Amino acid sequence: MRYRTLGGTGIEVSTHCLGAMMFGAVGNPDHEDCVRIIHHALDQGINFVDTADMYSAGESEEIVGKALQGRRDDVVLATKVHFPLSEGRNRSGNSRRWITRAVEDSLRRLGTDWIDLYQVHRPDHTTDIEETLWVLSDLVSAGKIRAFGCSAFPAEDIAEAYHVSERRGYGRFRTNQPPYSVMARGIERSVLPTCRKLGMGVLTYSPLAFGFLSGKFRKGKPLDPTSSRVTLAPERFDPTLPANAAKYDAVEHLVEVADGIGTTLPELAMAFVTTHPAVTSVISGPRTMEQLDGLLKAAELTLDDKTLDRIDEIVPPGTDLYRADAAWQPQSLTDVTQRRRALTDR
Repeated sequence: MRYRTLGGTGIEVSTHCLGAMMFGAVGNPDHEDCVRIIHHALDQGINFVDTADMYSAGESEEIVGKALQGRRDDVVLATKVHFPLSEGRNRSGNSRRWITRAVEDSLRRLGTDWIDLYQVHRPDHTTDIEETLWVLSDLVSAGKIRAFGCSAFPAEDIAEAYHVSERRGYGRFRTNQPPYSVMARGIERSVLPTCRKLGMGVLTYSPLAFGFLSGKFRKGKPLDPTSSRVTLAPERFDPTLPANAAKYDAVEHLVEVADGIGTTLPELAMAFVTTHPAVTSVISGPRTMEQLDGLLKAAELTLDDKTLDRIDEIVPPGTDLYRADAAWQPQSLTDVTQRRRALTDR
């Protein structure tokens, strides 16, 4: 396992991070099995674990907390805040009121006194970024978190947060966690260059493109109706849709590339992500021990320039074959008043 420094914090993390999204009701409800998976990952050299309060409504954090008992000092622990866990006003977002409450709940579920990396899960344009940076800085001073970052922030929001931090003397986002894969390369245009310019660490998620690069979805192969991915989002895999047809075509070409260097499609996909100089660590979220072992093999793989050039031909740099972030859209797109002048001004 290789290690890199996380965003100028001096904290060394493994280039492969164990994502805990599939631990709990959404993925693997067997707590003891999940604990065994986490322990196996740690034994293989992974020292970085990422979860979120909203994963299985807090259950993922509870499982991670159980697994880290007696091993907490050896693990860089990351979690996130933003999405609601229950109904009601002021129980989500990036406000001081909610973050102050949410961090205490996460600490309790994780069974720890501190969080190494506390991340704002998505932007919140109802809250001034100054308010968010202020409370996160206070949490660092209080010793409840060691550093903080953001997740899936566009380049303009990252830049704004940096300048507010500089102007107001607050701590700054040390990391960003965007989706990134061979099929979702849009962040190569501005997000990754911005993070690199500002010295931020980048931990990417969805390296297998929501399963499309797992090798299970091939052109002409019938879909498995029992697959959880197909059940949750059948539109992502319907081969009759033009956008999906392009993904299936890309998969066939990428399989040829993987076969040509004697590896598998998932290993090729994982290794591709860690090649970018802005990326610190790639998050993989296994549901089973078998999936973890398969993903760990990619930690030993290095891609040469010839292979990377071929990947660039199949999916050009900066190209998204699908909308990578299905959980959030910017207000500029969701709020019609942000896109249309009032009738009196037209």
